[in-house]
Amino acid sequence: MLATDDSHQATDALVDLTPIPSDLTTLYWVISQASLPDVDNGYFIHSPATAAEHFREYGPAPIDGESIALVFASDGGGHLFAIGDSGHVWKSTTASWFDDFEVAASSLQEFLEQLGRRIANQT
Repeated sequence: MLATDDSHQATDALVDLTPIPSDLTTLYWVISQASLPDVDNGYFIHSPATAAEHFREYGPAPIDGESIALVFASDGGGHLFAIGDSGHVWKSTTASWFDDFEVAASSLQEFLEQLGRRIANQT
């Protein structure tokens, strides 16, 4: 879904709630969310309002070396994707907010490129 005035306001509110990497802010200014249920077992980029709601409820993802890691996406298996202040994208090793996370991509751009390749390989 393309970003709207409402999602821009939600992005601003998310930035006010917690510092987020500028790449995620830029993404949210273009799209508000993405639902790709047919890619592998599914990929879902959460809206900025959902990311803020989850941050208020669960706090940052517990990732060593990241002062703030914001969950912004998930897959159909319940694994979570968080972006840290380092810019790295992390994937939970289980379907839990509180277990270990491992690096999934060195940047949001790399994460989106990986997702793009998965989409291209399905056609």
